[in-house]
Amino acid sequence: MVACTQPRRVAAMSVSRRVAEEMDVTIGEEVGYSIRFEDCSSHKTVLKYLTDGMLLREAMADPLLERYKVIVLDEAHERTLATDVLFGLLKEVLKNRPDLKLVVMSATLEAEKFQTYFSGAPLMKVPGRLHPVEIFYTQEPERDYLEAAIRTVVQIHMCEPAGDILVFLTGEEEIEDACRKINKEINNMGDQVGPVKVVPLYSTLPPAMQQKIFEPAPAPSREGGPAGRKIVVSTNIAETSLTIDGIVYVIDPGFSKQKVYNPRIRVESLLVSPISKASAHQRAGRAGRTQPGKCFRLYTEKSFNDDLQPQTYPEILRSNLANTVLTLKKLGIDDLVHFDFMDPPAPETLMRALEVLNYLGALDDDGNLTPLGETMSEFPLDPQMSKMLVISPKYNCSNEILSISAMLSVPNCFLRPREAQKAADEAKARFGHIDGDHLTLLNVYHAYKQNNEDPQWCYENFINARALKSADNVRQQLVRIMTRFNLKMCSTDFNSREYYVNIRKAMLAGYFMQVAHLERTGHYLTVKDNQVVHLHPSNCLDHKPEWVIYNEYVLTTRNFIRTVTDIRGDWLIDVAPHYYDLGNFPSCEAKRVLERLYNKRERERAANRN
Repeated sequence: MVACTQPRRVAAMSVSRRVAEEMDVTIGEEVGYSIRFEDCSSHKTVLKYLTDGMLLREAMADPLLERYKVIVLDEAHERTLATDVLFGLLKEVLKNRPDLKLVVMSATLEAEKFQTYFSGAPLMKVPGRLHPVEIFYTQEPERDYLEAAIRTVVQIHMCEPAGDILVFLTGEEEIEDACRKINKEINNMGDQVGPVKVVPLYSTLPPAMQQKIFEPAPAPSREGGPAGRKIVVSTNIAETSLTIDGIVYVIDPGFSKQKVYNPRIRVESLLVSPISKASAHQRAGRAGRTQPGKCFRLYTEKSFNDDLQPQTYPEILRSNLANTVLTLKKLGIDDLVHFDFMDPPAPETLMRALEVLNYLGALDDDGNLTPLGETMSEFPLDPQMSKMLVISPKYNCSNEILSISAMLSVPNCFLRPREAQKAADEAKARFGHIDGDHLTLLNVYHAYKQNNEDPQWCYENFINARALKSADNVRQQLVRIMTRFNLKMCSTDFNSREYYVNIRKAMLAGYFMQVAHLERTGHYLTVKDNQVVHLHPSNCLDHKPEWVIYNEYVLTTRNFIRTVTDIRGDWLIDVAPHYYDLGNFPSCEAKRVLERLYNKRERERAANRN
């Protein structure tokens, strides 16, 4: 079988569909794809497209990847975490499997670096047929790139000859906002300009909507009138992963969302950051696929030359590596320091990852995988979430924790359309749980199942039906993994006072390192790292609990913690005494509260002994 990896799920799906169509076979038979939580392949499959992360998962069960004769690592220049780990892994596999052929494909690459890494492999250059692209820069830096991008779209539509436009923006909200504004501005001009079809493109868009980018531009609204135009507003997914025919104009504001990680405070978040020169070249090239094109860079030429890095920084150098380290341990790679990374991550980041896995009980004090760690590594989830799932039977609530994990693994399920924000907020409040957001998500899932998964019910309650359908599918897969390891499916009696207490304790058993304490000053501090944080405005708590666990840390205008649940201080010393050991705890209010709780616990024990 031939495997071809893609860094993005959308690309794996759309490329495999396209290839199946061209080979005139049914998708999922001779040509298939496999992405997290969705496998569309069969015993007939000879060519399989999959995300780099999925090939890594397959290697856990089959370290020499015996099922494949040829492996193609495509889009290698994106240097995702999984691609970089696959480099090191496949380099080892090739030593043991001389019959395996490995092809590394990429658009822009430091070819010499790759050749040296793969011990002098032959290099083939396939020149692309590119038409000339004229590049324009702004005279002055733009203050608001979103506004500048919309203005440029309107100007092109008014003044330039026929041809579709591709605009690069950074994320779903921004893209939807831009689509609305472009439509509004162009509709206001009436029929002095041609009709437009404005299409968004980002990874969480439903596949049917993603296909819209391939539809032709609209016809003129009247005979002999100005030509219609398609305007695609996309994340950097359209930079290399997907090619859209008919694009003649590219608008590049010079930004994308990139993962950044600070190991000192263990915070990983997505930040809008300047792109690299390599990305800027890729974006410009999109305008010259079918005819000569134009690229409008919304920054100055000086800025391009002086401020943009030559290459995108590999993801492995800016990620939390807990998951990667767990995967490598499962693959039998014990000596992480000497693992042959193309760009080795900072020692501090590796140390942090080992420390987190040790606290979770996935690694012992010598850094070896424990039986718990073995089981955790089988779940395609973050280590904290896997731990919470594996331990949930102990708290008699594995059914509920499965539902919560599934809900946390899919896009936000609450819709909040511009024109109906108040109604949407009221609908969300009806699902609200007094103890916090995780239990609110559980309420939504239960209500969805009680209403027979009815899309109409979702629509009326401002719930994203696709997200829930997806959560249901994820949950079924997690149940299969639980069953394989004989982990019990159980629930506390719903009428018991312990029902929600048990669920909150099980969540804490996974997320005890993501706790914040309310200070007397009224803001929260994360435990041990002492970072000032605020509850994200989307939370559904009607009070500020003394202790909360949070699912993620979001850096925007301020430091927010999102998806939070109220927990009790005394649970910390019951569930994770090894982490809340006051011997290595910075001095802070939380420490003083914990000292009182420990003393109280001691007094109770003494009283029981007497």
